[in-house]
Amino acid sequence: MREYLKFYIDGEWVDPVETKTLDVENPATEQIVGKIALGSAADVDKAVKAARKAFPSWSQTSREERLEVLGRILAEYQKRFGDLATAVTEEMGAPASLAQRAQVPAGMGHLATAAGILKDFKFEEDRGATMIVKEPIGVCSFITPWNWPLNQIACKVAPAIATGCTMVLKPSEVAPFSGQIFAEIMHAAGVPKGVFNLVHGDGPTVGAALSSHPDVDMVSFTGSTRAGIEVAKAAAPTVKRVHQELGGKSPNIVLDDDLLPKSVARGVGHMMTNTGQSCNAPTRMLVPSKRMGEAIAAAKEAAEQVTVGDPNGNATMGPVVSKVQWDKIQGLIKKGIEEGATLVTGGPDRPEGLEKGWFVKPTVFANVTNDMTIAKEEIFGPVLSILGYESVDQAIEIGNDTEYGLAGYVNGADIEKARSVARKLRAGQVSINGASDMTAPFGGFKMSGNGREWGDFAFHEFLETKAILGYTPKQAAE
Repeated sequence: MREYLKFYIDGEWVDPVETKTLDVENPATEQIVGKIALGSAADVDKAVKAARKAFPSWSQTSREERLEVLGRILAEYQKRFGDLATAVTEEMGAPASLAQRAQVPAGMGHLATAAGILKDFKFEEDRGATMIVKEPIGVCSFITPWNWPLNQIACKVAPAIATGCTMVLKPSEVAPFSGQIFAEIMHAAGVPKGVFNLVHGDGPTVGAALSSHPDVDMVSFTGSTRAGIEVAKAAAPTVKRVHQELGGKSPNIVLDDDLLPKSVARGVGHMMTNTGQSCNAPTRMLVPSKRMGEAIAAAKEAAEQVTVGDPNGNATMGPVVSKVQWDKIQGLIKKGIEEGATLVTGGPDRPEGLEKGWFVKPTVFANVTNDMTIAKEEIFGPVLSILGYESVDQAIEIGNDTEYGLAGYVNGADIEKARSVARKLRAGQVSINGASDMTAPFGGFKMSGNGREWGDFAFHEFLETKAILGYTPKQAAE
């Protein structure tokens, strides 16, 4: 049983101002496996004051000093790799193999990427007599989700450290263990006092306080669009920068060629990864209508190869994170059936033989139309909708017919055609034939958010631009 009853503020583990706790459940067993302290606005105020006090000195550190700190953080992170993987599996149900192969390495990747970019990043630029300077924005508050906990913590913390910002982190109260260990890593790495602070808590209390605090210069939030709107509202009176990575309903356009069965299988595999709990999951697969039968067969075969069960065993898919999520997903699966979509495989209720845990059947619907609920709402579970299209232009139109715009996918043998389709999708990141890149900007159009994370684009989110006129005076004429 884990007990994390202190917060990390100003380089020390401190007691909360008020005593209030929350039990943490293992979603695979429905057993309570830990307890965290829940913070208050008073705890947030202490943490923000520590970050504000640390900012003047930390913001003036050299590139070399920040590189050294990032190097130490990465080294300590690697030491705790096993602890982090165990925590992620326990708190949100990721299979051990996924935790070790993707969940924990993602955080490591962002730390290493930030260090690599920092080595050559240009913080100053001469424009004639004017100097353009990029300066750290100040104190940042980070509100991170439970689905890829370390990825989302590291992709905010790493560039913030690199650019000279100070910060307060609120990890998800649903999956807080990995965030606690991350704070232990920061302490062990000797990050200067007040630069990094952690307060556990819920969204309506700690999240709202971090969003509205007048001494916070920027709030970076990852989560649902609904919650993101509340963050923006809370931040508005203080005119702070708001960075958001929100929901998605990403299209996956499968082109009409010999690769279709392989492309469909890849899309199903991607959809079921992390139990479908990814904001950029390819949830709407678009296939040529005349080949719907072929696509159904390929999708059914791929989905039925997914094994669901104990995340500490050999299962390739674990549970969803909570009963709240399970209930929502079950309701949407039933809605798909009611609205006339063809249930290819999966369906309501738990998989056979799994009586405990928030397990969902890998589910595929076909003959879905874009006006159906399952094609419009973010399900955040292992549920794929297959839609038909008559032409590539229609596929693009359907793909863009959503309030979201986080990601898109194109799969096919003709790279020129795939490139053309990718250019026309209204999304922040489009992947062709399964390509991935941790240095590429990640973020959304429309209601999928504002700003970008990952790589050098993330640095700019944490910087203000200052113009110093007359910095280089013109030489007097002889």
